[in-house]
Amino acid sequence: MTPTLLNHLAEGPASAPPLLLGPSLGTSYALWDKVAPELSAGHRVVRFDLPGHGGSAPDLIGPGATVGDLAALVLALADSLGIERFGYAGVSLGGAVGLHLALHHPERVSSLAVICSSAHFDGAKPWQERAALVRREGLAGLAENADARWFTPGFSVPRLVRDHREADPGAYAACCDALAAFDLRDRLGEISVRTLLIAGRQDPATPPAHLREIADAVPHATLVELPGASHLAPAQCPEAVLTALRAHLGGVARRGMEVRREVLGDAHVDRAQARQTPFTARFQDFISRYAWGEIWTDPTLDRRERSMITLTALVAHGHHEELAMHVRAARRNGLSPEEIGAVLLQTAVYCGVPAANSAFATAQRVLAEEEQHGE
Repeated sequence: MTPTLLNHLAEGPASAPPLLLGPSLGTSYALWDKVAPELSAGHRVVRFDLPGHGGSAPDLIGPGATVGDLAALVLALADSLGIERFGYAGVSLGGAVGLHLALHHPERVSSLAVICSSAHFDGAKPWQERAALVRREGLAGLAENADARWFTPGFSVPRLVRDHREADPGAYAACCDALAAFDLRDRLGEISVRTLLIAGRQDPATPPAHLREIADAVPHATLVELPGASHLAPAQCPEAVLTALRAHLGGVARRGMEVRREVLGDAHVDRAQARQTPFTARFQDFISRYAWGEIWTDPTLDRRERSMITLTALVAHGHHEELAMHVRAARRNGLSPEEIGAVLLQTAVYCGVPAANSAFATAQRVLAEEEQHGE
């Protein structure tokens, strides 16, 4: 545990698009146990604990804390991990943090999912009373009826109930102070981040009407209501939450298609799309999401460098048809014919003269066609 940072768990490739997951009041990042590992296949998932919950230090916030204070802690965590821009999904108080970030720091948030949460939490008085109760008596009493507040009858997640019981009372009360002061209803229309709302049909804490209110106010927001779900939907209905989040986070695939067209050209991509069949559709989607949406969009290497690496790999494996396509892409990415020749000459040393000989023939044909067409 780092005393000045929120405790967190990072999963997935470091080069993948970052996705931060925020928990609800009284839980830990274990709330995402059935969702985060699946999302980490295509994202750098970072889930965190609220102050005084799980492994986070209780003195990160104090009495009179605001949702803005919690959002500042999330940004400090992102900064410490070198994450400039991230997708965000949060439950209840975690969702309120996401709304604050999207409104006040839109340059940091690439997409937002607000789950079983609200733009307000039914006024200050109930939360002031709960904060006073917890400061006076601790959390044991509240933890006893956590299942009724969080889940439909007969369902429970003992780990989360234990996290509730073991949370620091002072930090929990400070989070209640933040909920008491939170109300963004008059500013929802200013949120420009692509937003998904997920409501649990049986949620007594933040009923679907609260999520509809946000969906009606945030431009182009999407609302999904989950039958059978109560307040902690990621724990109770993980598959349904995953389905909604995957569709929402499909922006990676859309960005991948944009990059694919920029590098390979519209004509090539249009031909590939025209040849697509139900048999090849998943592979085409895989290429757009993974190769173009995650690897080619990683800013660690620029496109010129990626083209040189790609040419070398294609020569090494004798993929001449792909090589022709990527010679065109290399020109589109700014490589001169002389630089392409230098790359192929390098491959003669490390991939073999016969491989380089075939590569030079392919590249010469492509460059001649380019010159003939005045490209």
